[in-house]
Amino acid sequence: MSDSTMRTRQPSSVRRLPLVGPLRLARPSDMWFKPALSVVAASAVPNLALFAVGRLDLVMYTMAGSLCALYGHSLPYARRARTVAGVVVGMLIGMAIALVTASLTDSTAVLIAVGALLAAGQKVLCDATRIGPPGPVIFTFVTSAALFAPQHLGQVPGHLALTVAAGAVSWLVTVGPALLRREGPERRATARALTAAAAYADDPGHRTRHAAAAAVHTAWQTLLAAGRPTPVRRELERLVVHAEAALARGALGAHPGVHGRPVGDAHGGGHARTADRDSKLAPTAVDTRTGGHELEACVAGPDRLRAWARQTRARGPVPTPPPAPGTAEELFGIDAERAARRTAGRRDARRAVLRALAPGSPLLPIAARALIGCALAGYVSMAVGVGRPYWAIVTAASLYQANVTLSWNRALQRTLGNLLGVLVFAAVLPVSRTSSLALIGCCLFFNFAAEALITRNYWLGSIAVTPMALLVLEFGGPHPAGELIGDRVLDTVIGAAVGILAAMAVTNRRATGRLERALAATDRARAHAVHVIAAPAPAPAALDAARRGLTGSLVELREAGDTAAGEWWQRALPEEHILAAEQAGHRTLAATATRQGLIAPAPENGAV
Repeated sequence: MSDSTMRTRQPSSVRRLPLVGPLRLARPSDMWFKPALSVVAASAVPNLALFAVGRLDLVMYTMAGSLCALYGHSLPYARRARTVAGVVVGMLIGMAIALVTASLTDSTAVLIAVGALLAAGQKVLCDATRIGPPGPVIFTFVTSAALFAPQHLGQVPGHLALTVAAGAVSWLVTVGPALLRREGPERRATARALTAAAAYADDPGHRTRHAAAAAVHTAWQTLLAAGRPTPVRRELERLVVHAEAALARGALGAHPGVHGRPVGDAHGGGHARTADRDSKLAPTAVDTRTGGHELEACVAGPDRLRAWARQTRARGPVPTPPPAPGTAEELFGIDAERAARRTAGRRDARRAVLRALAPGSPLLPIAARALIGCALAGYVSMAVGVGRPYWAIVTAASLYQANVTLSWNRALQRTLGNLLGVLVFAAVLPVSRTSSLALIGCCLFFNFAAEALITRNYWLGSIAVTPMALLVLEFGGPHPAGELIGDRVLDTVIGAAVGILAAMAVTNRRATGRLERALAATDRARAHAVHVIAAPAPAPAALDAARRGLTGSLVELREAGDTAAGEWWQRALPEEHILAAEQAGHRTLAATATRQGLIAPAPENGAV
């Protein structure tokens, strides 16, 4: 796919970086309390056990396993069990490398190099597996601290055993709620899909449409990953069908042009032809005087969708919606896809991870940024006299997001949060030193506060993370407060400054390549869907698979577009081609929904 076949706008190589926007507070996540309570429970058990035997100096090793409780809370329990077990194994491997290295050398330069290598490896593996928040920063935080902890080789097996034991507690804490509410993650994903579909129905637009498509796609993926269908999951599937129908109804009124021009004019003629085919398969608008009431009867309105979302999220029974048209065919397709996943799911997942790690992957430049940025931050910190510059490594590692703009946002957030956090640490340090139980209580409080606040904005959560990380050092014995605060401030400034400079210097021109591949995949998925729709009697499973494949490709296209748009030193971005592909794709989604009977077609005299 060459740029000559697309209408493009050449972006500037260097974009303006925001200062205020990254610091605005968002609404808290609807499940912030899940990781917050889990990490408190997973930390309290080993901390109190060590307190009982008088060995609080070993908290750092149990903390490595306890922080594994932060992962997997958006996943259904069957997948969460495997994911958290994998996180514990990954944490164990990282700790083993860090502790063995620390026991073999006391060279700060060598320790920094190993820390940077670990940070880069953890970054690329977490991105490749799409493990989700909190991502690689927890691994880097723990293993970097372990690198600079005094260690003897004979102590390593015992310390790793503590990590495993605490990791087992984390696994039980994160998976245990399945005994009380087996379908909890599926219910939350379904409620988000209903809420997003209602928001799109109220305010149709590009961003609300993408948010609704992503939420519906995530809900289907969650239900498919949950295992065998139960009565509750069946009701949830019916609710997602209604959310999908509301999304498809909105696409019926989409305008076929981009910036006032028909899709595919100028250099994009192929898209015009496909759009013409789509327009024959699905109406482009509904005459509200004659056909609107008929359509409303088939698709739930935003108020009903929100009411269902509230009931689904609550602890009572799942609402039983009236069957939307085409529900039976939709559920048949879901069962067919679930059966296919049982035979090929894990194999396909392994192949996807290997592709993400292969040469040419857009993830590798981000890993290179992490390696160079973390190493430079550590060496600069060492040069200015910080004895254990692990916090500079952690600060730099925490910055690297999908592109330069997002990394800049994180640098602002991290710096502000850490500087405010050291003030909080100075205030609570006298209280924490009153007794060992007071120190444990302070650490648990800040663990909870970090997860409660971080979903509103990263800088707000960092205010709690910073004192928690500093208080952990107190378990090994009191440290001079001025030295702790001074080193932390210095490491924060150095890590943020050097880290963002590395992000700007190390280019990721592969972001545009990812975007072009996503465009090609969307074109293929849309062409396949059009082919299935045009068949005289398409199988319900084929229609369902085509629609879900197209939805997934559109979500990936928008993510790739957003990533490339925030990256520096890029080739020209095919912005109009992206918009054309998205609009044509959503019309095709509406056409598949109409073909399946999820939404009613508009009458002939109502089409525009």
